[in-house]
Amino acid sequence: MSNNPFEKVAVFGAGTMGHGIAQVCAAAGMDVVLYDLDDARVDAGLARVRGNLDKGVARGKVTEEARDATLAKLSGTTSLEDAADNADLVIEAVPEKLELKQRLFTSLEPHVAAGCVFATNTSSISIAKIAETSVDPSRVIGTHFFNPVFIMKLLEIVYHPGTANEVIEAVQAFGVQIGKECILVRDVPGFATSRLGVALGMEAIRMLEEGVASAEDIDKAMVLGYRHPIGPLKLTDLVGLDVRLSIGEYLAGELQNPAFNPPELMKRLVSQGKLGQKSGEGFYRW
Repeated sequence: MSNNPFEKVAVFGAGTMGHGIAQVCAAAGMDVVLYDLDDARVDAGLARVRGNLDKGVARGKVTEEARDATLAKLSGTTSLEDAADNADLVIEAVPEKLELKQRLFTSLEPHVAAGCVFATNTSSISIAKIAETSVDPSRVIGTHFFNPVFIMKLLEIVYHPGTANEVIEAVQAFGVQIGKECILVRDVPGFATSRLGVALGMEAIRMLEEGVASAEDIDKAMVLGYRHPIGPLKLTDLVGLDVRLSIGEYLAGELQNPAFNPPELMKRLVSQGKLGQKSGEGFYRW
């Protein structure tokens, strides 16, 4: 396989994950189109990329030349067809709903380049199920990025039984190209990262619910005692309590394991709209 398997990348969803994915692809020299439903969302995603890069320049982590080169490779659109036109890699970063992901990939198939790879950024949904409605399921693969995408080094590549070997190899080469360390994981509920991370997060919430320790001290235990870069409760705030709750319910059902059942405290906070950083309050005030 070529070391540069993809030339045009279309990223669908300009939010927290999508804008970061678009940024790292553009920084690696690919032509990238960032799509979302309306101009406000597209513009917000592009503005976040520029903000990330400007902060990098201010801190001496990114040169002005690299910032400008990255932005020159990046554009935005609200046209599904324009985004997909001649793309050889599609990455979806839309909400965690199976039917939505299936519908998106099906609608893109007539517009992309021959042999286009369809990658999903899902953190828990079965890749095989997402691929079921595709004309060519062998071209569908999981690319699970981590937030913030332009800082986090891991890319979890998830293959289902029908994923073509050439697609796996191309996505592994893509991961190297965008500066990620890749792990290759079979398509099982929760993959590797969500299965471990969500189990830890749910137990941390139960400990908080039982009054074992404060949120700060529970997180500090994992940061200082186990060298985690961030504690499980603060991480849940960053991911979104609503997102983690949905994943927990899904994994509890699929794996028949009560360790993933969302605690009542989590359900109550979500019902109150306390979703973490994006709402201003979760286990912490932001």
